[in-house]
Amino acid sequence: MGALPFRFVLVSFFTGIVGEAQYITPDAGLVHYIDRRIVSIENRLDKCNQDIANYVEEFREFTKKIMLRLEGFNILKTELKNDMDHLLTRVERAQRDIDYFESAKESPNACVEVDEDLVEQELFEHEESKRKVKLMLNASCNYMIAGIKSLKIVKRSGDISGSWLKDPAKNYPKIYFLTGTKNRTVMEFANIRAFTENGEKPSARRITLPFPWQGTGHAIYNGHLFYHRHGSLNEIVKYDVQKRSVLNKMLLPGAGEAAAYELNPSTKIDLAVDELGLWAVHAESGMRKNLVLTKINHENMTVEYIWDTSCISQNAEAAFMLCGALYVVYNSPGGGTPRIECVYDTLEMVSTHETPMFHFPKRQTSHSMVHYYPREKQLFAWDNGSQVIYKLLTKHKG
Repeated sequence: MGALPFRFVLVSFFTGIVGEAQYITPDAGLVHYIDRRIVSIENRLDKCNQDIANYVEEFREFTKKIMLRLEGFNILKTELKNDMDHLLTRVERAQRDIDYFESAKESPNACVEVDEDLVEQELFEHEESKRKVKLMLNASCNYMIAGIKSLKIVKRSGDISGSWLKDPAKNYPKIYFLTGTKNRTVMEFANIRAFTENGEKPSARRITLPFPWQGTGHAIYNGHLFYHRHGSLNEIVKYDVQKRSVLNKMLLPGAGEAAAYELNPSTKIDLAVDELGLWAVHAESGMRKNLVLTKINHENMTVEYIWDTSCISQNAEAAFMLCGALYVVYNSPGGGTPRIECVYDTLEMVSTHETPMFHFPKRQTSHSMVHYYPREKQLFAWDNGSQVIYKLLTKHKG
């Protein structure tokens, strides 16, 4: 009789366990199902986030391309406007010629008189234009090159081609180093001594330009860097090296289609500074490709006057301005002894035929840039990766 109550208790206990197990099993399956759903939702959210990130990156790239296209369209618009203005001027000139020939046809007796009047008027305008140019240039600069005295190799650094500059407007000691024919990083050194030091710790300040440059024909004047913008036909940028900002731009008429110098094909526009200010040199289109010289107002970036020179681009490698005169450096295509054999004086005080040929110190060389600095009567040059200084001898014009 005592075994029956115990058996009843065991049966009740196992029955309770089985009953609880029946409730627990469905709860565990539900939890596992919920976990799988949460993992699936998280995976979908991760994929959605990744898709959004990819879309944002693609949109950024698309925006950059659109901005570059718009910037290119603005440049093309400006160039087209300049071309239309030039065409309008030519049409007006042609219309005047047609009117003249029509009047000459109707009145044969007046033909010679009208022609003489036109010639006289053109001569007067030409002389008046020359007078204004001399006044503008303030023809007090009256010396020219008498010879190249000495050569000093300052340093060998950077690419085969490049440009190194010093501001001639004031007594600025800083040196600006622009290596290569396409770049946007300028190295600024405190002075020429810091430039020549070869320490482990760099002593230069890095300046990153907003647009890369083209060629080696840069110039620095009054604290502003002037350079030909890469990717443009003839856009010149004026950049404040201290404030690190673009102050102005201009399009140089007729420039950019051909290299300024045959032996330096990367330079389409060569900018130069002398006692009279900022200049630009480029080659005209055509077979002979004579050099064209332009005086630029560096303050408002406008053209003051243009000269078609008698100096040719063939076998030229560089040029520089000195006292209002253009000196062109020629060489052999494979490199050799450079010489100055063409001089064009805007003030008409130096005759090309009376100017002797000036040879650089005898050594095999090839210049990618030559710039003149009035204060020291020196030429800064880039010679196959070497930064070189030439000391000049000068004399009074005439």
